[in-house]
Amino acid sequence: MNGFAMKKAAPETPRPKGSPEGSPKGTRETAGAPPDARHGELGSFLRARRERLTPEALGLPEGRRRRTAGLRREEVAERAGISTDWYIRLEQGRTVSPSPATVDALARALDLDKAEHAHLKALASHADRRRFAPEEVPETVKRMVESLAQPAYVTGRRWDVLHWNGAADRVFAFSRVAPERRNILLNMLTNAATRRLFGDAWEREAKRMVAEFRKTHDLWAGDPAFAALLARLAAECAEFDTWWKAHDIRDVAAGRKELSHPKLGSLRFDYASFQANDEPGLKLVVYTPV
Repeated sequence: MNGFAMKKAAPETPRPKGSPEGSPKGTRETAGAPPDARHGELGSFLRARRERLTPEALGLPEGRRRRTAGLRREEVAERAGISTDWYIRLEQGRTVSPSPATVDALARALDLDKAEHAHLKALASHADRRRFAPEEVPETVKRMVESLAQPAYVTGRRWDVLHWNGAADRVFAFSRVAPERRNILLNMLTNAATRRLFGDAWEREAKRMVAEFRKTHDLWAGDPAFAALLARLAAECAEFDTWWKAHDIRDVAAGRKELSHPKLGSLRFDYASFQANDEPGLKLVVYTPV
């Protein structure tokens, strides 16, 4: 039986300045190991969050003149109880493996919120990753989607639109989009009709979606399918590069959208997503008119 379920998305104290190399206990670095794309994303995320903070916001002295925005690396390292040299390795995307205690300490040092903290943990994990392959939607799920009166569609891990019903097609016109472009983020950022559909709310919604997608992308960093999608987004959306470099992270959550459809007029929906029990890569998205 196929079903969908709503996805709901005590810290250890790290050993300060631990080993002779300055790496905390429970971490390791593999000499000569090739850099993993996930380590690069971890470094990029740490750097973006460091540059976002100001000494004033954290009650730190201003000190000598700062050439760049944000905290200095040594300030983050001191707040986290690790050596500056080891923190620099992390930002450089070196093959180092922080312990759970160190991850928690970095989250506190960088004042991360719940979603950002969870993302840092995921990036620092050692979970094996397979090469991305498009998901298949089971027939029972297809029939369930088609039976719904309200707009509904199914997406995969890369946010490709895999199946939808007639109500969703009337609003979003998925059937008129070429199969290779049938992707939620690509459609949102590069389709002129979608920009018009969202009207004045387009930029806010687009930035939110980029932050939500970034959380998934970073765990698949370096995969050819994800790299190809990023290349297309960068080439076709002028705003994408700036938003992507900000490395903002958000959890996917339910919400409300107001749309201006050329034929259906003003539309207002509450929307929510549900994860497939037997295929976690599949999500059902349902729009309820309000």
